[in-house]
Amino acid sequence: MTTSNYATERETTEGKVFTVTGGDWDQVVSGTDPINDERIVVNMGPQHPSTHGVLRLILELEGETVREARSVIGYLHTGIEKNLEYRNWVQGSTFVTRMDYLSPIFNETAYALAVEKLLGVTDDVTERATTIRVLMMELNRISSHLVWLATTGMELGAINMMLYGFREREYILDIFETITGLRMNHAYVRPGGVAQDVPDDAIRKIRDFLVLMPKKLKEYENLLSGQPIWIERTTNVAVLDVTACVALGITGPVLRSAGLAWDLRKTMPYCGYETYEFDVPTHTDGDVWGRYLVRLAEIRESLKLVEQALDRLKPGPVMVSDKKIAWPAQLAIGVDGMGNSLEHVAKIMGQSMESLIHHFKLVTEGFRVPPGQVYVGIESPRGELGVHAVSDGGTRPYRVHYREPSFVNLQALPAMAEGGLIADVIAGGASLDPVMGGCDR
Repeated sequence: MTTSNYATERETTEGKVFTVTGGDWDQVVSGTDPINDERIVVNMGPQHPSTHGVLRLILELEGETVREARSVIGYLHTGIEKNLEYRNWVQGSTFVTRMDYLSPIFNETAYALAVEKLLGVTDDVTERATTIRVLMMELNRISSHLVWLATTGMELGAINMMLYGFREREYILDIFETITGLRMNHAYVRPGGVAQDVPDDAIRKIRDFLVLMPKKLKEYENLLSGQPIWIERTTNVAVLDVTACVALGITGPVLRSAGLAWDLRKTMPYCGYETYEFDVPTHTDGDVWGRYLVRLAEIRESLKLVEQALDRLKPGPVMVSDKKIAWPAQLAIGVDGMGNSLEHVAKIMGQSMESLIHHFKLVTEGFRVPPGQVYVGIESPRGELGVHAVSDGGTRPYRVHYREPSFVNLQALPAMAEGGLIADVIAGGASLDPVMGGCDR
């Protein structure tokens, strides 16, 4: 005869009472306790400072363990892709640069390459313009990774890293301002080339930065790489192996941190990347620590590419010679910002009436693009940034759709978070480096 481990519960004036004589407490109360297996639903965001923008995470928690995670996006929707259908092809550069606001040069370059492919002028883009594009993209990759390092450091408790990362990024933004007139959202890379040439003082600033940045990288590593708390918060956290990455379409440093050296600059080269010497850093653990190491290594590789691009800068035009496509501008920085230089305006006004009419039509109406559709992919700091552009033969895009890595990579968040601790959701989400301006566009 089996005896019960505990007496039957009895009601008292104080409530239900159990007299336990043995056995496991969970077994004792599981049959009668109504909140024994209750889970808490927590909304993280959309204003949470650790979600890299207005991202909302709905977490179902059991204690501190995440049982279910859902991403809710759309809080930063700008309608940029739809707006492109109401602007001419050149004006599109001003819109796309504002999507992923941490890597605007990549948005512009992918768009320009797609339009040039539709126009059939890819091979007509000058060598100097292509080299400048590589130079600007690699500087932008460094600045984007610095923001990732700064914000992730802050989110995991390394407050100093926040200060240092943004401090070094200022050097690059200063270079961008010298070249384009703007710190961000440049609309500098345009169909046919770039808006204006790189001035000599910008070259000097880039050379100085190439001397400064390697020293700063060593400081970052001294601050973080051997720090026990940093290691504990990143090692074996938010693991995503290569099989999961491929299944979910994950690209960029997250994929490379899982061991697959997939980088479009090597596997599907563009802008002459096949002629540059650089490596594709990888790691094998597929965790936050691996993504940290990969991004640090990528900064070093980008510095090598910037130096090579500087050495290749040969005198020459920065826009295609076809006057039906080439944007008629010689920009200068004036008291009211960047615009056409007064000398260039005087030259336009002093030319023939036909030339003036052509200038007016090109600026207001734009050039016509033959009917067709193309897809162009480039390697942004977050992964494959693709542009699917469709033309119906008019002066405005029929449709432009971006394959945005932040949008695709966010699919990995539930796979990384579920089964882990709520604290690791922050580390895992940060390691994806999502930018919601690009995700929601």
